Amino acid sequence: MADPELQLVARRIRSFPDFPIPGVLFRDISPVLKDPTSFRASINLLANHLKKAHGGRIDYIAGLDSRGFLFGPSLAQELGLGCILIRKRGKLPGPTVCASYALEYGKGELEIQRDALEPGQKVVVVDDLLATGGTMCAACELLGQLRAEVLECVSLVELTSLKGREKLGAVPFFSLLQYE
Repeated sequence: MADPELQLVARRIRSFPDFPIPGVLFRDISPVLKDPTSFRASINLLANHLKKAHGGRIDYIAGLDSRGFLFGPSLAQELGLGCILIRKRGKLPGPTVCASYALEYGKGELEIQRDALEPGQKVVVVDDLLATGGTMCAACELLGQLRAEVLECVSLVELTSLKGREKLGAVPFFSLLQYE
């Protein structure tokens, strides 16, 4: 990890053992958000990756409810793009489309407004963390229902032992930091 910006971000991630349940090591991004220099570095690193990977081909950044909302608008602004929201069911007005995904104890549902995108528009999905991949996979499904093209999914943190990346199938995935 030679990049000083990446080192700065990594130093701000805190670990909390046995939260929210025993046996889980929680990775807390709150210190990144608290420190403007490390937050700016995280946005710069993600934006630089997307510029190299996709150039000017991206139409929108899609932020996932709720912590993806913290990174999505800033990343979109850095790239000169708009940001669209993918929310938990029942939070968006107007006609929506919905996708379900599995949770540890039950299921979750995400929605996007039916008119958020035009068919063929190119989107990058952003969230704070990729764990099991259910939320990100549901977001990709929603975007597919709108006939948008998901260029890539990105996150600040990836928990590699949970293999969430595999749920995304052929959709490329990038994370700044990886933890077991």
